[in-house]
Amino acid sequence: MSDPQHDTAAASTPRHLPFPAVTKSHILNCSFHSWHPKYRSITPKARLIPLPQPFLSYLREDGIVLPPEDTDDPQWSDSDSGIFSGADNEPNAGQDDDNYDPSTNWRDVHEAIEATIEELGGKVAPKLNWSAPKDATWIAATNSMECRTPNDIYLLLKSSDFVTHDLQHAFDDTDDQGHVSPSDPAVDYHLVLRKWITLNPSVEFRCFVRNRQIIGICQRDLNHFDFLFKMQDKLGQKIQEFFEVRLRDTFPDPNFTFDVYIPPPHDRVWLIDFNPWAQRTDPLLFSWLELLSLPEPSASSSGIENAHETAAADDNDGDVEEVWRPEFRLIRKDDPEAYGFSTPQYSAHKLPKDVVDASRGGEGNLREFARQWEEAQKLAEKQQADDSEDD
Repeated sequence: MSDPQHDTAAASTPRHLPFPAVTKSHILNCSFHSWHPKYRSITPKARLIPLPQPFLSYLREDGIVLPPEDTDDPQWSDSDSGIFSGADNEPNAGQDDDNYDPSTNWRDVHEAIEATIEELGGKVAPKLNWSAPKDATWIAATNSMECRTPNDIYLLLKSSDFVTHDLQHAFDDTDDQGHVSPSDPAVDYHLVLRKWITLNPSVEFRCFVRNRQIIGICQRDLNHFDFLFKMQDKLGQKIQEFFEVRLRDTFPDPNFTFDVYIPPPHDRVWLIDFNPWAQRTDPLLFSWLELLSLPEPSASSSGIENAHETAAADDNDGDVEEVWRPEFRLIRKDDPEAYGFSTPQYSAHKLPKDVVDASRGGEGNLREFARQWEEAQKLAEKQQADDSEDD
């Protein structure tokens, strides 16, 4: 016999999260090139470089072939590396692979990247319209997104699943019958180069907006920082004021998420990014079911203006009215997240441990690993052919 309480609970659990339809226009509104001109004064310094089709084709190609640099070692050729070379898949295969320059068809982009790196102080962090290649930092010499040359950027972009998603799956699960018609032009892809700064991860926060009201705020870095609890009210007020003045009535959609950075002395809020109100965005310390069902403030208890009005009413009437505040979640010392994770961040997008270990030993080790991998592949193919002949 079934349990009536269990049956009732199961029936009340939604089979699908009650998201409003995600439209193509909403995804485009969260693209860096769409929102940055409006909010440029409140974001860290960045430059945008439009990307032509030849460069986008280069990013989509298999293998990693980098333009030659003056510092390249002429004794080494990457034509025998299945990881670093896509020469076998290129129409140029067989044409002097040692000197092949994939930037020939987009030289103006290459030169613009060089000039922008110099303009921004010699070090930048790259991203595409929506995503930064955070999942590919294992391949960088700095083990971060710090890039000093165009080839540093190309290596990260071509190694990133996040960037591939931007290029090939940006509009997955969207309702194309929304505000944007299927006949609209393709996405204007841009390379975003931000001036490299070392961010303090403890004061990065993600904010969730529903019906033009912040309903939730949480840390972006999933570690315990004791000092945040003493500053929680101040940080929450700063974020709320920033949202009310800068974002609430200026962002085109009523539902979205945004990331902010509040460095010491914690009196100024910097806008870092927008993300779609969609399941693809990481809810971090919330669940999307919570974010879709958390209560919203009433018209009389939200906003900094109403907070001032409430305080005045308290003075005049002696009545105490609690001002509504969004849910603000921090990692506590006894939370499981505070002790690290069994699975490293972005591990699903990384290569096997052998490749990672080889990359940490420098380019020479990684090239040697690539050579050994190719030999193993050839041996496996030969063994398979021998087995077929025996059959």
